[in-house]
Amino acid sequence: MRIDELPRSDRVEDRRGGFAGVPGGRGGLGIGTVVVLGLIGWALGIDPRLLIQGAETISGNNQPQQQSDARTGSSSDTMGDFVSAVLGSTEVQWTNIFTQAGKRYTPPTLVMFSGATQSGCGSAQAAMGPFYCPIDQKVYLDTSFFQDLERRFHGCDVGSKTCQFSQAYVIAHEIGHHVQNQLDVLPRVQEQQRGMDKAEANSLQVRVELQADCFAGIWANRSQKQWQFIEQGDVEAAMQTASAIGDDRLQRQSQGYVVPDAFTHGTSAQRTQWFMTGLKSGEVASCNTFRAQQQ
Repeated sequence: MRIDELPRSDRVEDRRGGFAGVPGGRGGLGIGTVVVLGLIGWALGIDPRLLIQGAETISGNNQPQQQSDARTGSSSDTMGDFVSAVLGSTEVQWTNIFTQAGKRYTPPTLVMFSGATQSGCGSAQAAMGPFYCPIDQKVYLDTSFFQDLERRFHGCDVGSKTCQFSQAYVIAHEIGHHVQNQLDVLPRVQEQQRGMDKAEANSLQVRVELQADCFAGIWANRSQKQWQFIEQGDVEAAMQTASAIGDDRLQRQSQGYVVPDAFTHGTSAQRTQWFMTGLKSGEVASCNTFRAQQQ
């Protein structure tokens, strides 16, 4: 993908380096513990952040950490500039979409960190992967996840330039959750989930995640029309990524079998389908995963 013409965002908070709560150091859990808790949470369909916070509480380490080197603005290094460009392009597209609907879009902040940091939703650990916190309305991203995407999950061809578009898809997906929050989708879903059993709550969460995939497709559609930034192989790479992080594929890799009731993000086929739905239509109305029949 080409990012030269994409607008840069000044809503990137760079916390990489200088953080006191890195796992294994004073005030943090060991990295092995974090990884194990992350895997247990994923396998059981439990938010890993809850397990990690509980472990920190038991170990007496759940104290607020001070960020000693946080910078907000456009980052000058290559990764920081890439993240700023993708975030800036989402701001333009979602602002336009909201304006056309007579609404106001308030962009989120994206926090780049290394190892661990604190979010409004509790501890953020690299092992948890990127996530959106609706409490502080920030996206949290340890960019080492992009290396995992290539090498561990085989979400794109290692070293390929098309991996950039896969990375952009991941960011746009998390921004999609912020859009859902702005549209009051997340609060309504959370309220419904309180009265459901685990399987029902997971099923509803899958629809949330698939809609975020569809919203990522909308971003790609509209950004392509404005900047022609997509290059050959980019869309295929994004589809490969969507497939690589499907619940069914991840469960087979980790435990050798599939437990549909534990799905929280959707199958590989579903994730690919909904990203392509948004990419082809460019319209929010096409992303109503809550009414669509699950396949």
